[in-house]
Amino acid sequence: MEEWKRSIGTLSDEILIKLAKMLDNSTCGWRQLANAVSEQPKFRCSERELTSCSLQVLTAAGSPARTMLTLLAERSCSLDFLLHSLRKMEHQEAVQFLTTAVAEQIQITVQPQSQEAAPGSNVVLTCRASGPPGLGYQWFKGKQEILGESGNSSELVLCPLSPTHQGHYICRISHGEKFVFSKWAQVRLIISAGSSSFCCSSSLFPGSVSGLHIIQRPQSQAASEGDTLVLECTAEGNPPAQYEWYHNKVPMPQQKTSSLRIPCVTTAHRGEYTCKVFNLYHEVWSSTATVTIGEPLQIPSLTFVDLWWISLLILFLSTATDKVALLIGNMNYIYHTQLCAPISDVHELTNLLRQLDFKVVSLLDLNWQEMHSAVTEFLLLLDKGVYGLLYFAGHGYENYGNSFMVPIDAPVSYTSEHCLCVQNILTKMQEKKTGLNVFLLDMCRKRNPHDDVIVQPGLLKVTANIVFGYATCVDAEAYEVKREDVSNGIFINFLKQRVCEDEKVTVMLDRVAEDMGRCVITRGRQALELRSNLSERRSLTDRIQVSQCSASSSARNLQWAIAHVLPESRYLQFDCGVKVQLGFAAEFSNVMVIYTRILDKPDEIVSCSAQLTDFPEDVDIDLKKSNQESLLEAGCLSLIKEELPSPETHSLYTHIRSLQRLKRELTFTICLHYTYSNMDEEVQERQQVTVGKPLVSKLNLHEPRAAHVSSASSSFSLDSFNVPGCSSFGEDLSLTGTASNTRSHHAQSASVSFTGGSPTSPRSANVPEETDSPEILDNPRPLVASKSLPHSKVNDSNYKFSDMYNFHSY
Repeated sequence: MEEWKRSIGTLSDEILIKLAKMLDNSTCGWRQLANAVSEQPKFRCSERELTSCSLQVLTAAGSPARTMLTLLAERSCSLDFLLHSLRKMEHQEAVQFLTTAVAEQIQITVQPQSQEAAPGSNVVLTCRASGPPGLGYQWFKGKQEILGESGNSSELVLCPLSPTHQGHYICRISHGEKFVFSKWAQVRLIISAGSSSFCCSSSLFPGSVSGLHIIQRPQSQAASEGDTLVLECTAEGNPPAQYEWYHNKVPMPQQKTSSLRIPCVTTAHRGEYTCKVFNLYHEVWSSTATVTIGEPLQIPSLTFVDLWWISLLILFLSTATDKVALLIGNMNYIYHTQLCAPISDVHELTNLLRQLDFKVVSLLDLNWQEMHSAVTEFLLLLDKGVYGLLYFAGHGYENYGNSFMVPIDAPVSYTSEHCLCVQNILTKMQEKKTGLNVFLLDMCRKRNPHDDVIVQPGLLKVTANIVFGYATCVDAEAYEVKREDVSNGIFINFLKQRVCEDEKVTVMLDRVAEDMGRCVITRGRQALELRSNLSERRSLTDRIQVSQCSASSSARNLQWAIAHVLPESRYLQFDCGVKVQLGFAAEFSNVMVIYTRILDKPDEIVSCSAQLTDFPEDVDIDLKKSNQESLLEAGCLSLIKEELPSPETHSLYTHIRSLQRLKRELTFTICLHYTYSNMDEEVQERQQVTVGKPLVSKLNLHEPRAAHVSSASSSFSLDSFNVPGCSSFGEDLSLTGTASNTRSHHAQSASVSFTGGSPTSPRSANVPEETDSPEILDNPRPLVASKSLPHSKVNDSNYKFSDMYNFHSY
């Protein structure tokens, strides 16, 4: 069957993990599988590769079988040969599991492609998949389901093409409860300068296709030094397509054909490859293909004991005891220019750092007291060997070598006493004996003429573990790009493409600086500046290694977890017989979405809705956007980027911000509006609900911190949770700062979020979860693309100076 011809790499991570668990044993496991597949020479593993697999047991989450399956996938081992090998080694459990998994897996074989066409032409979007019999197809335009026969087949026909057909399309393939989503495909309308010119174009090229279409895209691959690299990109169009290849966004002048061929590759050829396809009228870009070049590894003749100690030494040299990040984005300034980009920048960086197992503290729109308290709580999460990262986006300035972050309540002529000094935070971080201190400052660095005070931070220690990444140079401004309803800072637009690279932090930031330097529009206006004394190879991707369960580690995990508790979903029964579900989801740690859903109602009630009202004055709620039928209408943009409300589910959403200012338990009223079939008048019933102090409100960031803060005297008591040995590991923070010029960034509501997870928990646990089931959010993640600029679009041609705003506060 066709599905068994696919590579092992097409299996989902869930299937591969379960299969690896079955093979992680010594009697009928991965070693026996290595012997079975060796009947074909290309799948034969060397002693070096077998040793690499066996050493995986030295790591907490390592799996020799998973590494073996990855090696087979890289060599394009087919599923039928894997099944043959499992049968050969008589592993009946694995055979049965793989047979069932492949039969039930839905695999998209043909993805819909973006198209450009003229009005009145025919456009066909095609999506095909393999899997169990009876697959169902459903097309969506945006989040709107397309009805009719065309919307329920593998081909969506748009004929004749009109302006209403423009937009983004996606296809859902389902079988029972299982489903997958295709990639997004954009349909664009090409309108010529006039009807006569359009006709002329058609007559010059009779039978021409609509636009230019890529039918074969370059694929990511791994190669070894000395191999021949071949990438293919094929397109159809009339006039014929021409090709131009790019390596790491740099043109390759000698590569002008559909096939890129590089004999005898070296490590210099690793990176990202894209192909620009164009003709006289159109231009399209292929997707990015990532090429990794492995360097031959020479392993000397060592005993297993030698390898054990060497691997342990490498492991501990490049690990952290924990990883904590504080992200602050200030936008809605009271007395200064409001910014636009920080909400999207902080949100995107939060998601990226979560993938690296950071405990992320994401904060938006904080006043001085809240910033001071948030930094104090951040310091409580630091300890010996912990990686600490601070990111700030907002107004800022630099005087006499000190950088100052401006809170949203800073007066018109603010000075250092109204702001937070970054260098003072560094001295407090050093007192914790952290393993790495990284500061990413996305703000202006111009001098503040209102501030003549020379702030003297505490004496810095020589720790050789400090990295400062400034979004711009001294006495210069930082910029943002505003696109439609979402803005992004220049710095984050380039940083997000590199931050997850497994490189030394300074090397990663150097590459970001190089990427920014290739952007013509920022040349002479904004350039990243890197200052560092980092002596070791420390990377943000370093794994977390916790020795047993130390008291400080337990206290950190508990403190972080307490700030992420959402109220439990509950069900309310009204006297009229209506049953209402009340659910909660976290956008940030101080921003929450409450939704209501009618679960059951008597037949004689023809319409009803459950609306929320009577919220306390502490929290920030836009009454005009409360009780809305979609998250977007409720003013929730960040959750929209991850998941959209399901078209089948009718819910009302209310967006609650500034939870850090909540002084008492959150209490509100649910007002049920309903109408009987034999009555015209609407009837109301009310129930008051108290849900406690959700998320970060438990930390009481609005309250001043004591001069000496310990883990037991913080905003909550660790003693009440019976954590042994939770002695003081937090200290006082004296912060001063000033700001004169600042960066202009994002626009949204106040929000703080602590997002991340226990170092021993899976990465999926790092995401702030809603308290009910995933169905309250609209669609699975593939339905939504990030609203920030995609990597392939961050180039000179996309930036216009009219789109850019500097971050000047006066």
